Amino acid sequence: MNGSVEPMVSFPVTSNETPYSVCLRQLANVEASQLPVFAVGEIADKTGQINYDENGHAVSQGTTEMVMSALYKTGRANLVERFDLRIPLAEVKLSEQGRLNREPTEYDKIPASDFILVGAITELNYNILSEGAQLYIRGIGGGGRTVVINVAMDMRVIDSRNFAVRYVSSLQKQILGYEVGAGVFRFFGINLVEFDAGRIRNEPLQLGVRAVAEMGVYQIMTDFLGLPQQEECQLDEGSDMSRHLERFSASRKDQQETVK
Repeated sequence: MNGSVEPMVSFPVTSNETPYSVCLRQLANVEASQLPVFAVGEIADKTGQINYDENGHAVSQGTTEMVMSALYKTGRANLVERFDLRIPLAEVKLSEQGRLNREPTEYDKIPASDFILVGAITELNYNILSEGAQLYIRGIGGGGRTVVINVAMDMRVIDSRNFAVRYVSSLQKQILGYEVGAGVFRFFGINLVEFDAGRIRNEPLQLGVRAVAEMGVYQIMTDFLGLPQQEECQLDEGSDMSRHLERFSASRKDQQETVK
C-alpha cells in the first residue's frame, strides 16, 4: 500500500459544557471582593463499578479535575494547587540545587487555602428503570425501550484553619438511554437472512458526572458562600423518593384505619 491514509475528521472541538455551566458563569457577574481560596483534593470513584467489556472503570477517574474546572468557571474563586505538587516541588528542589536560572529566594510564599474540597462519586445504579415493547409477526417487526441509570456524588467543604467540615453537598442525577429498532428475519432454504436497522441515543454517563460536579460547586458558591442564586439554576427539589414515601405513608395510614 503506497502513501498514507488521510484521517477522517468529523465534528469540531467545542467547549465541554453542561446545562449548569451557564449558572456557574453567571456568578462572575456578581460583585465580590476577598475571593476565597480553594484547594481541591481527591474526588474519588467509590462506586466499586468496573466496566468488564472495556477493561476499565465505569465512571470517569477525572472528577477532581471536573470540580477544578467548575470552580474556575465561576470566576469567583481563587484556586491553589494541592492535588499534584510533584512538578512544582521539583522546580523548587532544582532551584535549591542551583540547576535552574531562578534563585530559591525568587519563589514567593505559597498562598494558604481557605477551604478544601474533597469527596467521592458514591453511587452508580444501573437499570433503575427499564421498559419497552417489541412486536414481530412472521419475522418482521420492531420495538423500542428506555433505560434509566443514576449517578451520585458527595462533596464536603473543609475549613483549612481548623479542619472543621463546614458544608456537605449530596446530589444525584438520572441518566436516560433510548433504543428503537426494526428487523426482518427470513429463512431461505437452510439459510437465515437477517436485516436490522435501529438507533440508540444515550445521555453520556460521564457528562452526567460532570453535571453533578458542576451543580455541587454551584451549591457551594451559593448556599455556602452566600452568592445570589438565579431562579432558573435552583436545585430541582422534586424527588421520586419523597413521593414514594408519601405514598407509603398514605397506604400505611389506610391500613391502620382498616384494622380499626
